[in-house]
Amino acid sequence: MESSPTIPQLHREDFQSIIDGKQTDLYTLANRRGMVVRFTSFGAKIQQIIVPDRDGVPGDVALGYDSIAAVQTGQTSLGAFVGRYANRIGGARFSLDGEIYQLAQNSGPNCLHGGKKGSRLRVFDVHQLDDARAELRLHYRAGEENFPGNLSSRVIYRLTEDNELMLEYEAVTDAPTVVNFTSHGYFNLAGHGRTDAQTAGDHLLQIRASQFTPIDANSVPTGEYRSVTGTPLDFTRPHRIGERADEPWEQFEQTHGYDHNWILDKPPGEYALAASIYDPLSGRRMEVLTTEPGLQFFGGNGFTGEAPRDIGKGGAVYRHRAGFCLEPQHFPDSPNKPLFPSTVLRPGERFSGKITYRFGIGE
Repeated sequence: MESSPTIPQLHREDFQSIIDGKQTDLYTLANRRGMVVRFTSFGAKIQQIIVPDRDGVPGDVALGYDSIAAVQTGQTSLGAFVGRYANRIGGARFSLDGEIYQLAQNSGPNCLHGGKKGSRLRVFDVHQLDDARAELRLHYRAGEENFPGNLSSRVIYRLTEDNELMLEYEAVTDAPTVVNFTSHGYFNLAGHGRTDAQTAGDHLLQIRASQFTPIDANSVPTGEYRSVTGTPLDFTRPHRIGERADEPWEQFEQTHGYDHNWILDKPPGEYALAASIYDPLSGRRMEVLTTEPGLQFFGGNGFTGEAPRDIGKGGAVYRHRAGFCLEPQHFPDSPNKPLFPSTVLRPGERFSGKITYRFGIGE
């Protein structure tokens, strides 16, 4: 059994480059309790989160890369703050106020995470406010990826003294448009590169949701709400995330495991606990709180250990289910599903939300 793997060292100069004419950099946030978060301005991608285990020993619980070159050749969404429209829009098209908008098909027939060049592949303007806070801004031009409206967005990354990473975001537009943001961080609470925890399958997950949005053969929601009861998606009580991930089930035919949206059991817009996850190896616990109505749980099914895409910090090889994502957001394909909570934003309105990852100890 291995304990306390070495924390990968990230160097600021390795993240400094010019992409699309803009300077990239690595930023460090820290609180007084020793929690550290590092992210790059390219895609606002979180590369490192250092928090203690049950013995007080710090460890890195985020998947990431150790240079901007590796970030560019790595998994596109890994660690990113995703916009202007997170998740899928079915058929890569939607109608708004009687006009049809055809988007890029970058995930089968669908538009995924804002198109071919959403925020995942853009350089944010970053202003570090103090040791524990940074402001990130990104402007999406009208017509980019064929979305309507100039959209100005702002997100604050903030560490609290309760070992919380808080993301508070907002956006405004000058024309009717659709908006959906999320954080696409990948986690393994056992600690980065730990050889006795190369998957997160033994983590115990609980999601505060009694329903989910089933998907069709193209991984797009059908529009119905379905109970999780009797399905592998029932995390109303804690389950190991690897316990049922390979069960023969029609909802896993396309995704080969977890990649679904849960409908959170809370009023729309209310800031509340969405999920909690515990790693028995390290004793670490993470809680996810949000104002968003849905939670996408992705079990890391896309990792294959392929170089250079799946070679992470310190040469760690990210194999099948090396980490997981818990992504609060509005439901996928909401622009085409009138019964889903609306993602339409109009001039004079402000789209806002909050996502918190709270770290602690204990089951």
